[in-house]
Amino acid sequence: MAATAAAAAQAKPGTDAREWDEAAYRRGILRERDLSCRTLFRAVFFDQPDDSDPDVLLAAASSDGSLASFSLSSCIAASAPNHASPQPVAAALVDPVCIVQAHSGPAYDVKFYNDPHQPLLFSCGDDGRIRGWRWHEMQSCLVPLYLQGDHVEPVLDLVNPQHEGPWGARSPIPENNAIAISKQDGSIFAAAGDACAYCWDVESGKCKMTFKGHTDYLHSIAVREANHQVVTGSEDGTARIWDCRSGKCTQTIHPVQNNKFEGSWVGCIAIDASESWLACGTSSGISVWSLLSNECIFNANCGAPVQDLLFDKNQILAVGAEHALSRFTINGAVLSQIKCAPPSAFSISMHSSGIAAIAGHGGLVDVISGFGSHLCAFRCRGLEK
Repeated sequence: MAATAAAAAQAKPGTDAREWDEAAYRRGILRERDLSCRTLFRAVFFDQPDDSDPDVLLAAASSDGSLASFSLSSCIAASAPNHASPQPVAAALVDPVCIVQAHSGPAYDVKFYNDPHQPLLFSCGDDGRIRGWRWHEMQSCLVPLYLQGDHVEPVLDLVNPQHEGPWGARSPIPENNAIAISKQDGSIFAAAGDACAYCWDVESGKCKMTFKGHTDYLHSIAVREANHQVVTGSEDGTARIWDCRSGKCTQTIHPVQNNKFEGSWVGCIAIDASESWLACGTSSGISVWSLLSNECIFNANCGAPVQDLLFDKNQILAVGAEHALSRFTINGAVLSQIKCAPPSAFSISMHSSGIAAIAGHGGLVDVISGFGSHLCAFRCRGLEK
């Protein structure tokens, strides 16, 4: 009987369960679930004009608190097609160049400070921290990928202040939802969950100023260098312009101009290169304002929340809860819509070469050329836990 069972198992490969590894099966299911549920809240290009490395590098902040860097050439090589495609390509599972456990909760934003000698990568997250990392140290890491995670130490570690309550009680540390960097003095501005924005001095590690006035938590923040101003977007439906020298609000902008935007929040903001235009992404559309005349130029109903946008010369690129990259004129006309890989996109970033990276739900990054073709789509393997 035993010989008959063995012969039957050899005749039908795959039916013998005597060496079934239940633990490995469970790990595989959990790993796949982790990949599909992960969200990349921000992906940014390392774009330094005098960089001698011909490869394009990308950094991404993830909902698992990790911060990873990727080689674009490796990601394109891992994708199935050998040429650019007009439709999103199948997402390849790729290994990062380096990955660190940057935050104890989700990492929401990441920005480069392009110092020519020592470029830094700043990240912020749900733990209320802002951390700075030496970019070249991350890229030159010799630690095997499976041992990475806590192998690189941050050179900067800032924590949001707690508020005093009754009888000496202290509030929880508010999360940081977005950061912006002033190139003039190297200050870091943070949009926090306690309805405040904070200005940090990098050298001393101290909070220089607090901007108070919003009635709900902040989603986004941007710096207007020439006017020494910072602009914030909030869940309360307004964008506010602040004087960085006095800390006072100089203007409150209400993107809600008609009934179809009622109850809308300001989820993202962008300022153009001339610092003359402000674009606000709301729960249902886009509102563009002239910062010179303080007038609304147009409101566009996109039918879904706009979660990130940027200016590309005199045009606006926007992504959101629909898996499409939309391009608008400064007057609000839709020029194009390109389907992108993430079903819900939280971030769009542009390289000086014209390449765009869209990151979002599913841990996906879709890289699109300046001509609108898809170069690659990929997922990060993530940290093994």
